[in-house]
Amino acid sequence: MESVGRLAGGVAHDFNNMLSVILGLADFIEEQLEPNSPMRGDLQEIKKAGQRSVELTRQLLAFARKQTVSPKVLNINATVEGLLKMLRRLIGEDIALVWAPAAALWSVRIDPTQVDQILANLCVNARDAIGGTGKLTIETGNVTLDAEYCAEHLEYVPGEYVLLAVSDDGCGMDEDILAKIFEPFFTTKGMGESTGLGLSTVYGIVRQNNGFINVYSEPGQGTTLKIYLPRHGGQALEELSESVPAADGAGRIILLVEDETALLQLNQRMLTSLGYTVLAASTPGEAIRLARESQGRIDLLLTDVVMPEMNGRELAAKLHSFLPTMKQVFMSGYTANVIAHHGVLDEGVYFLQKPFLKKDLAAKINAALAQPPQDPAA
Repeated sequence: MESVGRLAGGVAHDFNNMLSVILGLADFIEEQLEPNSPMRGDLQEIKKAGQRSVELTRQLLAFARKQTVSPKVLNINATVEGLLKMLRRLIGEDIALVWAPAAALWSVRIDPTQVDQILANLCVNARDAIGGTGKLTIETGNVTLDAEYCAEHLEYVPGEYVLLAVSDDGCGMDEDILAKIFEPFFTTKGMGESTGLGLSTVYGIVRQNNGFINVYSEPGQGTTLKIYLPRHGGQALEELSESVPAADGAGRIILLVEDETALLQLNQRMLTSLGYTVLAASTPGEAIRLARESQGRIDLLLTDVVMPEMNGRELAAKLHSFLPTMKQVFMSGYTANVIAHHGVLDEGVYFLQKPFLKKDLAAKINAALAQPPQDPAA
């Protein structure tokens, strides 16, 4: 698993940089095409292939527990309820989806997108195991694991947990298959039908969040996967209902720092098309020079994380010493532990995982500009 993690982290940087250029330029070309252009269909296929490649990289990082996350205190019931419509479309009309939430469910601290990943992967697996008509059940509960129980399950730690369980009445699995289901690239499906990363992704996410996963299955008797996530002492925060206003770059100056030439040019085009004035630098040293010449008029720093000379966090700290009101957004194709602690971002740190689309860039910059300034050295 450590070897896969090192491989995933190394591949992710260069792979994500290339995908950034492919998807970013595809977006620009699509904007310039006429609505009835015959090229639009081909371009959509290019973007679909690019997005599938993005997802493959993220699955590898999730399995290796090296994806960068922004955990929030939340109620799993509310999160699942927000996904039910999407999950019903995912499994199809022939499978009945039963939702059984527990009352007074405890809170957990996890990145909401990771809950999405867990449920999407488990529901797809259940759909394929059923292979026709059947029933899929999602349920939650509060569970206390005692020392006696944990003594029989070596990975488990006594304590209070929130249970998320997904059960199906499909074909089930024998002991040989059960022993391998969390291995990356293991699949019982035919060539080209699966990457074999679905359950290994779920395993990586659960372990990254200090949780445990248990599988119960027998041939012909269906399967139940039980996920235990540690209880969090705080209350789930209510999500703000207001949508982020559309980006308006008029009068705003952004200092862009990216050492990959193709990405520097692409991101500059994205920002300019959003109305921002852009100061582009290919090295931290050049960025500091441009910042000093700007006479304090830089609104936001958009910087790569891993660069020659110094990393993005160090650059932000230097610039902040004479631009105290400047906001910052970090971006990376790596797993970004330079700005995160074991893959977990601090509150108030804005991060874009490469590759990203223009709409993602606009939303992140807009959110950062709307917040009070943060000290990057804190």
